[in-house]
Amino acid sequence: MPREAPVVGKAYDFCLWLLPHVVKFPRSYRFVLGERLEREVVSLLLALVNAAYARDKTEILTGANIRIEGLRFLLRLAKDLRLLSVAQHEYAAEHLDEIGRMVGGWIRSGKAAQRQQG
Repeated sequence: MPREAPVVGKAYDFCLWLLPHVVKFPRSYRFVLGERLEREVVSLLLALVNAAYARDKTEILTGANIRIEGLRFLLRLAKDLRLLSVAQHEYAAEHLDEIGRMVGGWIRSGKAAQRQQG
């Protein structure tokens, strides 16, 4: 079993922080925006876990990057609708940026390893 990738831990912590905040969304937004945020953040976490075990990580990590970008827009929407405070949005944005940088580095290191092999 591979050692847990640091980005998986960061994504787990972000998921752990975000889910309780989404539960507090008003009913009118809970089932549209709330469920989508929940689904995307959990899907991001699972994609990163899958990448940790995959031989060819590039496709999975590219999908994770797309999820990160989608989460950025969903979180911005939640802030603009005043479902998240500005401070909560800043916290989430900082953590998503860090996760995105880590995923990008993981992609680059995988591509560099592929170039060395062949």
